[in-house]
Amino acid sequence: MTRPFRFGVNLMTPSDGGEWRKKCRRAEELGYDVILVPDHLGMPAPFPAIVAAAEATERPRLGTFVLNAGFWNPTLLAREVAATDALTGGRLELGLGSGYVKAEHDAAGLPFGTPGERVSHLQRTVGELDRLFALPGHRPQPLQRPRPPYLIGGNGDRMLKLIAAHADIAAFTGARTEPDAPSGIPTVLTAAQLEERVAAYRRFAAGRAEPAELNLLVQMVVPTDDRRAVIRSSLKLIPHLTEDEALELPILLVGTTAQMAGQLREQRERYGFSYITVLEPGMEAFAPVIGELHGS
Repeated sequence: MTRPFRFGVNLMTPSDGGEWRKKCRRAEELGYDVILVPDHLGMPAPFPAIVAAAEATERPRLGTFVLNAGFWNPTLLAREVAATDALTGGRLELGLGSGYVKAEHDAAGLPFGTPGERVSHLQRTVGELDRLFALPGHRPQPLQRPRPPYLIGGNGDRMLKLIAAHADIAAFTGARTEPDAPSGIPTVLTAAQLEERVAAYRRFAAGRAEPAELNLLVQMVVPTDDRRAVIRSSLKLIPHLTEDEALELPILLVGTTAQMAGQLREQRERYGFSYITVLEPGMEAFAPVIGELHGS
């Protein structure tokens, strides 16, 4: 069964309370279904920002996109999650990831670890959250029972197995981070490579009772009547791809409103992506596409 579209925006720019609430209200006005907050140094602190977003809005769900598990002690995280879910009226969607920017761990004085160690810590975090939320005497408890929905993102086989086992929402970035890249700048996957990763996830998730929602993070939204001109100007950022390969990338939405809406419909058919997240700089530009696809 084809899932209806949902749309989220990841708000990345810190601001004071008035400006933050105004921005969240604008996202709601534009039709976004989910207001999201990242977990990077130099960006908004996720849980206070989510509570403020809840106070400013009525309809959207609210989520982390995504928490860096390496920043968090699982027991303390359970307290934050439960309190935030209660304070937002049960609107929280908990996004989790293994972390990928070594420089941020260094700045915070936290160990970074190998990719395998980071995945293991995320696995322990998910297990501990589930254990604590299942304890009848544990306080505080989240409003949503047994817990808020988990969104978990990743690309490697071990991460995809973890996502298949635990996530209500499986998130794909369309890129991978090389282990020796301390900046955390990812390498963009081709459309075929992304399709292979989604297929691997589906194999691992074959035994699930209920299929997960599939999320895609769109990196760029550019309204234009000349798609190729925009793509040509962006090739310096993705030098390993040809112009035609770049035009096929699911993470780039370039074209007229009708073209972008058509691309998302085709990608939902090809990959299964029905929950689309855009970054804050594309919030206004993407709004007409939400209008085009609303209810479909």
